[in-house]
Amino acid sequence: MTIAPTPANAHAASGPLADPNKPSHFLRQIIESDLEKGTYAQRRWGGSPGDAAHHGAGGPDPAKIRTRFPPEPNGYLHIGHAKSICLNFGLARDYGGVCHLRFDDTNPEKEDTEYVDSIIDAVNWLGFDWSQPGNTLPYQASDYFDFMYRAAVYLIEAGHAYVDEQTPEQMRINRGDFGKSGLNSPQRDRSPADNLARFEQMRDGRYEDGAMVLRAKIDMASPNINMRDPAIYRIRRANHHNTGDTWCIYPMYTFAHPIEDALEQITHSICTLEFEDQRPFYDWLLQRLIEGGLLASPAPKQYEFARLNLTYVITSKRKLAQLVYDQRVNGWDDPRMPTIVGLRRRGYTPEALQLFAERIGVSKSDSWIEYATLEGCLREDLETKAQRGFAVLNPVKLVLSNWDEVMGAGHLEPCTQPALPHAAHGASAGTAPEGAVPPPERHFAIGQEVWIEREDYEDVPPKGYKRLYPPRSGPDGEMLPGNKVRLKGGYVIECTGANRDANGIITEVLATVLPDTKSGTPGSDSVKVKAAITWVGVADGVNAEVRLYDRLFLDANPDASGKDFLASLNPSSLKVITAIVEPSLANARPGQNFQFERHGYFVADRIDHVQGSKPVFNLAVGLRDSWGK
Repeated sequence: MTIAPTPANAHAASGPLADPNKPSHFLRQIIESDLEKGTYAQRRWGGSPGDAAHHGAGGPDPAKIRTRFPPEPNGYLHIGHAKSICLNFGLARDYGGVCHLRFDDTNPEKEDTEYVDSIIDAVNWLGFDWSQPGNTLPYQASDYFDFMYRAAVYLIEAGHAYVDEQTPEQMRINRGDFGKSGLNSPQRDRSPADNLARFEQMRDGRYEDGAMVLRAKIDMASPNINMRDPAIYRIRRANHHNTGDTWCIYPMYTFAHPIEDALEQITHSICTLEFEDQRPFYDWLLQRLIEGGLLASPAPKQYEFARLNLTYVITSKRKLAQLVYDQRVNGWDDPRMPTIVGLRRRGYTPEALQLFAERIGVSKSDSWIEYATLEGCLREDLETKAQRGFAVLNPVKLVLSNWDEVMGAGHLEPCTQPALPHAAHGASAGTAPEGAVPPPERHFAIGQEVWIEREDYEDVPPKGYKRLYPPRSGPDGEMLPGNKVRLKGGYVIECTGANRDANGIITEVLATVLPDTKSGTPGSDSVKVKAAITWVGVADGVNAEVRLYDRLFLDANPDASGKDFLASLNPSSLKVITAIVEPSLANARPGQNFQFERHGYFVADRIDHVQGSKPVFNLAVGLRDSWGK
């Protein structure tokens, strides 16, 4: 049997074995042990998913291991899924294997092609690929519905499954609990022939939704309640995004999942800990189908790891959907959301998320990861590759009153700064090979008027303040001059005072420019100053919308212990301001990252940013962790 209408897979099936530079964990140790023992060395691969006969006719599997990332297409992926993507695809890459992208689309009422497309985009954006020779599309559980029905028929005929007509409430009561064994269904001892006839009638639409289910016949006294004759098929009339109205019965996830793994010859089926109690049924089902000759041996093995718990974040799809549909946020890609599309719009990079996944590691124990760890990974990634730029977020005009006199009326002095200081001043500076392209520079101009941050001027400077303040009386009554600072990349200036409006609000800061002190020119260091401040020229500065994002929740554990997560929403999680940016930033590409010097890392919004006419930048992360300080 061949199942290949929409096949696909993950990475090239070649690659190095364990990278000694990567931190080890229990999953790596399991894989390395299996490779050393040759646990899966005799497997065969039929070129696409299929049953035992299909793979038996194929050649030796070129993949040393096979993992899978199997999302249900019922929502947008979030940071927890990013960890799973990096783990499964990363292990396949590191051990010469293949990772399958598979849609577990067995629940037609909640699934949609919108989510399918978003998942494909997210996995690609994170830097992973599932293609291999002959397979270029993701797999879909719905492509295996014919085989799943065949497997259910085999279980019925072998006496391992029966049709149960009890109501859901009756089944719940008769299932028992942790202190009481379950009771057998009145239909449990029907003959295989009777059960098969009813199952075929279920398939043919003879019964209403919920009228009956197909259950595995295992042990109603099992201490593991999941083994007390679990349901494996239910009646559900719903249009499926892939199969349409072909089926009115659908397999339960716990039945479909191990079969999908086996058909795809998965070796290491990696799940989160909530599936640990399902592992006995996973093993039971595969063993029965191998005994019947339907599936190839050896069977996949399921392993569980602790899911990601990140402070100040919720990952419940239901609660995330509530935030969207109640308009608490501006869609699934709102930069405050922990969705991958939201993180991407916030300015997170694939490399930062991969670094985060590697840094937090993998364990079997639940723990909480500080949100600052995620932010630190982004800073680390952007430090050497985000271009720099000047931006004034709370502007006040600085007037250089002697500019026309010393520089010439209306003169604009060109200035430059490196776009990537590490490239200009890094360890390899001065050793670049002949003909190498020099690091890029930013170009802007200084004139009589520039914009500076309002916080860069104080009438009465607090202790340790090194920026602009006016002349003042000294301890002996003598007048001391105003403070001198350097306009970064430009001239040294001396503060002379400030102008105010009728309400006492400062409208202009006044200063004089010291000629022959321009950065990079002879004598520029003749005047010593203790501070350099960022600025943007009035002549060439560009107005930009800047969105200052903060954490969405004030509580580190917003939905723990039954809390109302909406009660801890941060009312200040978004502040929109009009800032003034240097001209190079107006030409940013949507999605391009920058460091606004002294402020933090920003990204040109992927949706709303328009080059040159409406620059829109989102705060990705500050230069340092200042949360709660």
